[in-house]
Amino acid sequence: MHKRIFQFKYVFKVLIFIPLIFYFGKRSYIAFDEGFYALQARWILENGNWTIPLWWNEYILDRTIGLQFLIAKSQDIFGRNTFSAYIPTTTAAILMLFITFKLHQELLNKKYAIVSPLILSTTYLWFDYSHMASQDIIYSCLVTIGVFSLIKIKSKDNKFYIFLFGIWIGLSFMMKTFLVIVPLLSLLPYIYKKKKILFSQFFVLGIIIGFIPYLLWSFSINPYLDKNIIFYLFDKFNILSNKNTFTNPFYYYFWNIPVTFLPWSIFAIVGTILNISENKESKYVLTFFPLILISILSIFSTKTPYYPLQISSIFAINTFLGIEYLFNSKRYKKIFIFITSKIIPLLIIALTLTYYFFLKNITSFNFKENTFLIVGLLFFGLSWYFIKPKNSFKEILIALILGPYLFTSFLLQSGLFTDRSRELRETMEYVSTLETVKNEPIKVNITGINNSESQSKIIRIALLTPQLGESVERIDQLKKSELAWLNELKEIKNMNSPYEVIYENDILKPWKLIKKK
Repeated sequence: MHKRIFQFKYVFKVLIFIPLIFYFGKRSYIAFDEGFYALQARWILENGNWTIPLWWNEYILDRTIGLQFLIAKSQDIFGRNTFSAYIPTTTAAILMLFITFKLHQELLNKKYAIVSPLILSTTYLWFDYSHMASQDIIYSCLVTIGVFSLIKIKSKDNKFYIFLFGIWIGLSFMMKTFLVIVPLLSLLPYIYKKKKILFSQFFVLGIIIGFIPYLLWSFSINPYLDKNIIFYLFDKFNILSNKNTFTNPFYYYFWNIPVTFLPWSIFAIVGTILNISENKESKYVLTFFPLILISILSIFSTKTPYYPLQISSIFAINTFLGIEYLFNSKRYKKIFIFITSKIIPLLIIALTLTYYFFLKNITSFNFKENTFLIVGLLFFGLSWYFIKPKNSFKEILIALILGPYLFTSFLLQSGLFTDRSRELRETMEYVSTLETVKNEPIKVNITGINNSESQSKIIRIALLTPQLGESVERIDQLKKSELAWLNELKEIKNMNSPYEVIYENDILKPWKLIKKK
C-alpha cells in the first residue's frame, strides 16, 4: 500500500508539469531570435550544409551552429514541423526543472523539493523562454548542471561530478561562446573552496569532451574562411562589449530582474539576502553566485532580459526560502499575509476588469486567447485571496503556487506563448492554398530586407512558405512564371509592368507575393 502511494506521488510530480510545458496546438515563431535560428535550421536541411550558418547566400560567422544543428537534427528525426523545432528547448526545460528539484534537495532538504521547480516554471522569464526555440534555456540548463555538479563534489572520489563540472563548460561555449565566462567568474569563490578538483584528470577530461562539438565544427568550417572562426566569434563579443542597440544603463538589471521574475520577485530578493550572513556553504551558491553574476552582467555593455536566466533556478530556491522566512517571522508574517491575500488579489482583479472593459477590443487576441487570459487572471487572484492567517505553511504554499500555476497553464494553452505570430500564420496558410502557389518555389528579393521590420516579416514569411526558393538581388532576375516575395515597389502597380501581384495585405506588409508574367 505504501509503495503504491509513493509511486502515485512520483507520477503526480511528473504529471503536474505537463500543462506548463506541453502545447499541442498550432505554433508559429517570432522573428528574433527563434525564427532566425529556425530559418537557418531549414537551410541546413534543404542545402545539406551542416557546417556554415547562413543568411540566404551569405555566411553568418558571429555565432556557432549549435542550436541550428539541434533544431535541424530534431526535425530530421521527428519530422519537418514546428513542434519538432521546439524539442531541444523543451528537453532542456524539463532537465532544468529536474536539476532545480535536485538542487533544492541538496541545498535545503527533500521536504518541499517539488516547490522550487514549480516556482521556476511559473516565473515569467523562464516560462517565456522555455517556449521559445532559442539557445537561452539550453544554455541556462547547462549552467544549472554545472552548479549542481560543483555542489555534489565533496572529495576527489566524486569522479562523475568532477567530470560533469568539466563537460558543461565546453557545451555551454558551443551555445553561447564567451558568455560562459560569466557564470565561471561568479562561481570563483566556491570553486576556490574546492580548488583541488581543478587538478583532477576527470575535470580535464570533462573539459576536453565538452569542447569536442565546438572543435569538430571549428575544423570543418575553417577551410571556408580566411581566418579561424574564433576570431569572428571574438569580433561579435567585441561588438556586444561596446555600445550597441542592446546597451543599457548599469542599473538595468535592478529593475528588469524583479519585473521578469514576477510574481515571485519579492520572495526571491528576501531569500537571496537571507544567506549573506549565514556560515553555511550554501551561501556561495544561493547568494554570492547570483549577486556576483548580476554585478558582472551590469558592467557588460549589452544587457538583455534573458541573460539572468542562468540564475533562475537559484532564484526559485531563494523564493522558497523567502516565503518560509516571511511565514515564520513574527515581525513580517501579518504584512506578508495581508499583501498576498488582499492587495495583490485586488490588483489582479482590477487589472482583469480593466482589460475586459477597456483593452480587450483593441488587442489582436481572438476569443480563445482572451478567454484563457481573463480566466487565468481570475483564478490567480482568487487563489491568493483565500490565503488566511490561520492556514498552515503547507496550505499557504499550495495557495501561493496554485495561482501562478493556473495562470501560466491557461496562458500556455491559449497559444499566446506558442502561436506568437498567429495572424501571419493564418494568412500564410491561406496563401499556401492559392492555386498559383501550390508546388511552386517562392524566391525572395533580399534587397528588400532593409530594416528591422522587413527583416522580421520575411523571416516569419520564409518559415511559413511551403517551398522556399533562392534569394534574388533584383526582380529582373526572375524568369517567366516565377514567384517571389518582394518589398513594396510602386512600379508593380503599373498596368504595363511585367509583374503581377498575387497576394498582399497589411499583415504581410511591406512584403507582397508577385509573379513574373
